[in-house]
Amino acid sequence: MTYTTLISAPELQALLASGSPLMVFDCSFDMAQPGEGEQQYLAAHIPGAVYAHLDHALSALHGTPGADGSITVTQTDTPASGGRHPLPSREKFAIWLSSVGFANGMQAVVYDRNGSAFCGRLWWMLKWVGHDAVAVLDGGLPAWQAAGGAVAQGSEPAHFQTNFRLGEPLRRLASAEQVLAHMQEPGQTVIDARAAPRFRGEIEPLDPVAGHIPGALNRPFADNFGPDGRFKSAAVLRAEFEALLAGRAPEGVVHHCGSGVTANPNVLAMELAGLGKTTLFAGSWSEWCSDPARPVERG
Repeated sequence: MTYTTLISAPELQALLASGSPLMVFDCSFDMAQPGEGEQQYLAAHIPGAVYAHLDHALSALHGTPGADGSITVTQTDTPASGGRHPLPSREKFAIWLSSVGFANGMQAVVYDRNGSAFCGRLWWMLKWVGHDAVAVLDGGLPAWQAAGGAVAQGSEPAHFQTNFRLGEPLRRLASAEQVLAHMQEPGQTVIDARAAPRFRGEIEPLDPVAGHIPGALNRPFADNFGPDGRFKSAAVLRAEFEALLAGRAPEGVVHHCGSGVTANPNVLAMELAGLGKTTLFAGSWSEWCSDPARPVERG
């Protein structure tokens, strides 16, 4: 069986016991302390899991900030997006997947211990490079441990290098220019996954400008989860997103957040709700507000 959205802790236990080709990725991270996630991984992780560092594995080299706050890098590492966590090129990401031993025939399972705030990034990126067999561990490491799953400590043995082959993108990526070009059109609906005070521009702890893209709707990513840290039911998610969209077409939704990370739970939640595949603006607010010519709204 292939898992493409969510996998439960008992299902992962059964999959591991079956010996099926599988790789588990721990995406734990802390925006304020970028080294903390790896230390948490070393302290406790699902046995055999590979650590996927947000800055080193799931983002392009940050390079040197340009005069207008944009990211400048060498031509050989041109990122696929802007923002604080620019997407690496598909080719660079495929090189990393190959280096950790991930192959096209494997099932991928991604998790974190941060309320699924970070693992959705790797879920989306694998879809983007053409790999459909990837699922988020529902409830993350806490759900794994609650189900009696074992944990390991320290580093894991290295895997033999593979040759991961790129496929056609299975998810859509939008640039800041594309979002701007369609901002006044009814066919595009921007959904912002940041917390409400950041969306309204009351606070901005990370980026130089506060506010949001004019006309955007706010759906904080944490609203997708119940008290146990698992995604809400498909029926509840569908009702909540349909209320937010208020008649707007789901296929026109473009998701973003601060730097293209926490928008991904919204992407996954809409798919769980049966509302289809939507688009990610990975550069997000950090890229949008780096250009003073782009409009900003507050309130």
